[in-house]
Amino acid sequence: MEHLNTEMLSRVQFAFTVSFHIIFPSITIGLATLIAIWEGLWLKTHDPRYLQLAKFWIKPFAITFGMGVVGGIVMSYEFGTNFSKFSEIAGPVLGPLLVYEVLTAFFLEAGFLGVMLFGWQRVGPKVHFISTLVVAIGTWISSTWIMAANSWMQTPAGYKIVNGVFHVDSWMDVIFNPSFPYRVTHMLLASFITACLLVAGVSAFYLLKKQHTNFAKKGLSMTMWMLLVLTLVQVVVGDQSGLEVKEHQPAKLAAIEGIWEAKESNVPLLLFAIPNMKTEQNDYQVGIPHLGSLILTHSFDGAVTGLKAFPKEDRPYAPLVFWSFRIMVGLGIGMVLIALAALVLRRKGKLYENKWFLRAVAFFTPMGVVSTIAGWYVAEVGRQPWVVYNLVRTADVVSPLPAQRVLFTLIAFVIIYSLLGLVYLYFMRKLIRKGPPKMATLEKQLIGMNAPGYALAWVKNLKHEDHHQEGEK
Repeated sequence: MEHLNTEMLSRVQFAFTVSFHIIFPSITIGLATLIAIWEGLWLKTHDPRYLQLAKFWIKPFAITFGMGVVGGIVMSYEFGTNFSKFSEIAGPVLGPLLVYEVLTAFFLEAGFLGVMLFGWQRVGPKVHFISTLVVAIGTWISSTWIMAANSWMQTPAGYKIVNGVFHVDSWMDVIFNPSFPYRVTHMLLASFITACLLVAGVSAFYLLKKQHTNFAKKGLSMTMWMLLVLTLVQVVVGDQSGLEVKEHQPAKLAAIEGIWEAKESNVPLLLFAIPNMKTEQNDYQVGIPHLGSLILTHSFDGAVTGLKAFPKEDRPYAPLVFWSFRIMVGLGIGMVLIALAALVLRRKGKLYENKWFLRAVAFFTPMGVVSTIAGWYVAEVGRQPWVVYNLVRTADVVSPLPAQRVLFTLIAFVIIYSLLGLVYLYFMRKLIRKGPPKMATLEKQLIGMNAPGYALAWVKNLKHEDHHQEGEK
């Protein structure tokens, strides 16, 4: 046990808990938004298929929201247990930001979540819609505060250091630090895309199985339109975020692109490489000449700072950053292609029949989550060895704990979180196999909601289609 390192084990433990936790907010932020959109469209158009979508996906949302709370509460304790010195020196900046998140977002979500989940038969449709909308807004606010805190650690601003402790000089500069606008936009878009892929994947699964086809067609059609816009906007935001990283975190950018020379021009876009930290070069490199310079500097021969411009102890671990970025971008390209393929198939009238397309959409169901985790690795590993970029090293704020204790808690977290993940997948699978509420059930619920005027004619027509589909099966 002598070779165990407390710093590395603490970092791995925190990375594991963050990786598990981030799965659930990335889904709930997007799902809450989609549910609010569906409820609004139901109130506007009286089309009960929107209500059917909202009532079906509200249960997966509830399970995912609960898992996010369980998985995330541990991280606040880890700041104190594993990185106690960081809490001491950065608490005056980060503490209030996390408190603001609780006061303005978590309490807001908690206050209206009960109405959203259990108020269908207890409040009117408009009041329920307002509650759902407030919960969705709460998830946006929550992510905004969290990203403000994390972005400050990436590009610190608005601070002064007194006796080794950070103090706020300007809250506006702290919150709206240089990387914040790009990173919060990037994260929100990623969450919306993740939820759209989840809904589209389940819809594609139903269409392949020839189950709940009316429900699945509406879900697939809407999410494909949304993905067409969201993925293309994400490409633009990602490009701007890369330019910001180039300006404020050049070592991270060098690791992302696998650039080694102190000042390298005519940079290729590397499609494949194995960055070698010992030899300070890439093994088995394959790239497209000049394209890297064009993307990073908007010039074919633009120069970019490489890793050799930084002391070895200040360099991030390039292989993990390099490949995490390519996983994120590769999946992003796949999402754009799926959205474009949907547009082509829609024009041909084959959006719901093409099995290859439906299989591809079903395969991409979890890829929004995978892409988000990969992007998080790029951001966090790329910042190392700094916990506050260029100001505080991670090694300097680790709590003086025995490595064996950290290893024990790491193993415990892996076991417990793995079990929680399996339970989550079990209930999600159960809900998906059960399928959406039938139109006959919705008809009774609409009357019970004291809203018989809302599309009962629609419901009766679609109820007959439900019976017809059951007969086909």
